[in-house]
Amino acid sequence: MASKNTAKLAVLIDADNAQSSVARHLLAEVAKYGEAHVKRAYGDWTNTQLKGWSDVLPRNSIQPIQQFAYTHGKNATDSAMIIDAMDLLTSNCFDGFCLVSSDSDFTPLVTRIRDSGLKVYGFGEHKTPEAFVSACDEFIFTEGLNHRSEPMTSSNGVDMPKSHDPVHNASDSLLQNSPETTLHSGEWARLSDVREHLMTRHPDFSLSTRGYAKLSDLISDSPQFDIEERPSQRGKSRELFVRHRRTSAGL
Repeated sequence: MASKNTAKLAVLIDADNAQSSVARHLLAEVAKYGEAHVKRAYGDWTNTQLKGWSDVLPRNSIQPIQQFAYTHGKNATDSAMIIDAMDLLTSNCFDGFCLVSSDSDFTPLVTRIRDSGLKVYGFGEHKTPEAFVSACDEFIFTEGLNHRSEPMTSSNGVDMPKSHDPVHNASDSLLQNSPETTLHSGEWARLSDVREHLMTRHPDFSLSTRGYAKLSDLISDSPQFDIEERPSQRGKSRELFVRHRRTSAGL
């Protein structure tokens, strides 16, 4: 049973622009942010292109919302989803929204929801326009949901090369996206500052698609970083600091 403090989320899926194959993993990802009180998928269900959703919807308790394509070239699905989202927003029953689409037409909706103080988690493919990705509090690329971080071994049981290690790859990405004056130079930086920089400047950097819920967990697993806890000067009892680990040649 979810605790009373669990965020209440509305999950709205643009079935025209989402893959049914990721539904189960997607909802597992949603559960990291809160409890899905509403799960709806929008589309013209008479269209054979959406046939892949027929088994997925009841299996995952997703309510199908029928929207006929009345006019060629006009996306009636988007309009229906936006109208429903606004109705749910004004009900004041939710703490956040999960919008599943690779369509930038939802960018103004994201802005409107966030203006009301609610969180927006976007889910879509890597082709999703940057405007939609950047507008969300966090954006999760669905291609990674089917490939969670697991022990990486080859078919004969030998460890995979480091270049294929998801922790190593995520650490490289973290270094590339971090402030030049901190992690790159080997100086200590507050983990909270690094996290804020990533969320602001690089919202497409997703911990969840790398198999982590917290940035501190990723850093602790990575041999590229040192992490330590120190007394805080910001009113908290303790806080975490991180730096790029120096090699023996650099000491």
